[in-house]
Amino acid sequence: MPITEPQPRYQQIADVLREAIERGDYAPGSTLEPELTLAERHNVNKRTVNMAIRLLRADGLVHVERGARTVVRELPVLRRDASARQRIREQGQARGAFQAELERLGIEAHSNVSVSEQIAPDDVAELLGIDPATPALARRRHMLADHTPVQLATSWLPMDLAAGTPIAEVDTGPGGIYSRLADLGHGPAEFTETIRLRLPDPDERTVLRMDVEQRVYAIRRTAADADGRIVEVNDMVLPAHQWELVYTWEESQLCVLYKPRA
Repeated sequence: MPITEPQPRYQQIADVLREAIERGDYAPGSTLEPELTLAERHNVNKRTVNMAIRLLRADGLVHVERGARTVVRELPVLRRDASARQRIREQGQARGAFQAELERLGIEAHSNVSVSEQIAPDDVAELLGIDPATPALARRRHMLADHTPVQLATSWLPMDLAAGTPIAEVDTGPGGIYSRLADLGHGPAEFTETIRLRLPDPDERTVLRMDVEQRVYAIRRTAADADGRIVEVNDMVLPAHQWELVYTWEESQLCVLYKPRA
């Protein structure tokens, strides 16, 4: 049998603290003991504890505030169910899937929304089938859960569909832009999502209050109507430590890529 090397001391301390947080010994939003206190408790130096705290920060279990206070994350890991969220977006007069899915968890959702006409990136314009020099409607959202920033999103829509409609308003009404597209006869009939794990850029890191060790999910979703026209391109940025991504499909949706052996 291979010989297992003992874990470094900082890793052991990080595991002990992680288990205590997950067990509820530290309530959400509570503060860990000072590093010097933890060092004395575990009979190590302060630098070893600092390395353990950095591991917890990378996992999103804690964050450090001014005054060197180490605070336990306020929110549980959020579940983003890509299929269910479209079915619940009009639940309880919600203004979209984000609000509906968080309210089901008993979490208050809030979005700061700005709407403007802008020149879309070339790849977005190509997907929307518009001239790169033609403005599109950009809906930018800074999304919070119980006052904690958890997502950034920008939806791009062609102006020939959105101009002069509630889609161009900050408050689009119950169900959000997809319900308004349906009102116009262009309701989304097919969605495609691509996901990348990457480092946040400096602006994203600042707005989402992330540490330099943490990563984001960069999700691009396209929504096409029944005629196959892409009516929205939505670029989303989510802290990877804060979200669990769930995808469900039926067997009938799978493509058979091989023939069974005789």
